[in-house]
Amino acid sequence: MRIILAILQKEFLQVFRNRTMLPLIFVLPLVQLIVLVNAATMDMKNISVTVADKDLSSTSRLLISKLEASPFFKLEDLALSKEEAIERIQDNKTDVVIFIPHNMESDFNREGNAKLQIITDAIDASKAQLSFGYLSNIVRGLNLEISIEQQLLTDVKQIKSEALYWFNPNLNYKYYMLPAIMAILLTIIGMFLTALNLVREKEIGTAEQINVTPIKKSHFIIGKLVPFLIIGLFELTLALTLSKIIYDLPINGNLLVLYAFAFVYLLAVLGIGLFISTQSQTQQQVMMISFFFLLVFVLLSGAFTSVDNMPVLAQELNRLNPLYYFMNVIRMVLIKGAGFRDIMVEFGSTLLIACITVPLAVFSYRKTS
Repeated sequence: MRIILAILQKEFLQVFRNRTMLPLIFVLPLVQLIVLVNAATMDMKNISVTVADKDLSSTSRLLISKLEASPFFKLEDLALSKEEAIERIQDNKTDVVIFIPHNMESDFNREGNAKLQIITDAIDASKAQLSFGYLSNIVRGLNLEISIEQQLLTDVKQIKSEALYWFNPNLNYKYYMLPAIMAILLTIIGMFLTALNLVREKEIGTAEQINVTPIKKSHFIIGKLVPFLIIGLFELTLALTLSKIIYDLPINGNLLVLYAFAFVYLLAVLGIGLFISTQSQTQQQVMMISFFFLLVFVLLSGAFTSVDNMPVLAQELNRLNPLYYFMNVIRMVLIKGAGFRDIMVEFGSTLLIACITVPLAVFSYRKTS
């Protein structure tokens, strides 16, 4: 234990004496939160829709058939009740719920007006707006079709839809992007800076001096891992504070759940960073390899585009992407108020990755050239 503490003391002194690393630790969060938070979004497809049809009329069946024919929506199994449909959106199993009340068709034929309700998961504000826009077009087309069929173009009846944007009622896209920027920030700190730190020691010769000492490989790797684990958690705290001050980011979930997951996530990416550094001899090699992994992780994670829009192969590859799990968790905890039970799958998958990458970094480190 005394050996590990001595290594930790050396690592912290080395970090705070490094004029290149300090600006990255303190300036990078501010720059990312101001610049990258306004990243653009793209059109959506494969929007998951659940219908709770209490009317069971020809009009409601016609609406459902139009949803099935739409290229933008993926119709899930019909819900038996509005409560069941809402439970699906709470469990992250669907994106949009359409509730068709009793007597919608009879109200439409008798009074010329009828209502249905559209409930969207508005964590992704852009996706929620597009979903409602696409559904509104379908409803307008249904209005026109029924009017033509009944020859009522001179007195057009309407089915009015009501939208409820859950979790992000003002459709503030920044609330969707801010957690993504935080996840990318922790990935840079955990993977990129850690790898650079170890290779820099190889270049200046201090790693060689440590290698001739009786320090175990596991002690050395732990000494390299713990400081950046602490720095990563500090970066998360700094980013959360800045997001709250600058953008008034809502924090609806338990921060202990978020920090517990962040701890495991940092172990996973630190293991990847340390493994890269053990296979590299120069900082240039580390930068090229780290940027490759970072780019792949970010593009597949759903930071800027929905994972549902990606090919099936890319979605399967995300099972190996720790950033994908962290991206889901940080948004669910901060915006949706998810608890530990809601993130157990992501937690278990990330823990498994950490249990592979950290031992791999230890075993791959060679004390001899």
